[in-house]
Amino acid sequence: MNRMPSWVRQHVAALRALLVLTVVTGIVYPLAATGVAQALFNGNANGSLVEKDGKTVGSALIGQSFTDADGNPIRTYFQSRPSAAGDGYDPTSTSAGNLGPEDVVDVLPVPGAKDEEGNPDEGKQSLLTQVCARSKAVGELEGVSGARPYCTPDGVGAVLKVFSDRAVSVNQACPATPFTPAYQGLKVECARPGEDYAAGKTVPVRGNTGTPAVPSDAVTASASGLDPHISVAYAELQASRVAKERGLDQARVERLIKEHTVGRALGFMGEPAVNVLELNLGLDRS
Repeated sequence: MNRMPSWVRQHVAALRALLVLTVVTGIVYPLAATGVAQALFNGNANGSLVEKDGKTVGSALIGQSFTDADGNPIRTYFQSRPSAAGDGYDPTSTSAGNLGPEDVVDVLPVPGAKDEEGNPDEGKQSLLTQVCARSKAVGELEGVSGARPYCTPDGVGAVLKVFSDRAVSVNQACPATPFTPAYQGLKVECARPGEDYAAGKTVPVRGNTGTPAVPSDAVTASASGLDPHISVAYAELQASRVAKERGLDQARVERLIKEHTVGRALGFMGEPAVNVLELNLGLDRS
């Protein structure tokens, strides 16, 4: 009886190993993992879906925006924190903004200029200006001061580029009035879009602002961009507006906040938080 050549035996052995591993890792293991997940963690395994009137309206694990078609906050609902995942809370684009504390200088849009695709130049906001703009907007929505350290009253980063003979409020495009008229004896000018200020010394100006009325989670995105929770402080800030818009007693709204507040993980990790979707559904049932 003729024996198979060694190279044939090697290929047959490799094929057998491929088939066995395919069955084990591609069929047996996924079925076993799915079965255990369905048996022990059914709700989480299926996405922790939340239903209203028999219709799925979201997930308890993934945040969502409560805005109208134009992106404006719906005043009868509590608002979520910002999201950097895609166009907002996109599970397929989960990510942070990847911007750090040194990202404080905007790229101002140049009037009449176009980008590579022929669209009007929109410039690029720094992380600081994004935070300042959000704080100003939240303050206006909730009827409190949106002032924040290192932010100008018009909601951009209070940052100077300082040269030997002048200083420029680099995030305030002309003809805006600079947030401060002078810096260490130098006159402060507004920024001219398209002008290169890279040679100047970057000086963020803190100002005299005290503790911000707008909580930090109202102006910053989570690391995943999908966080469904907000801080208790941010929920309480919104309570007055929601109660007024819905014609409810504010004490009733505050009780709902407490009912939908979850404690620290394992009793000591993180801070208490409020699930925004579940709180808003609770409001609708009130």
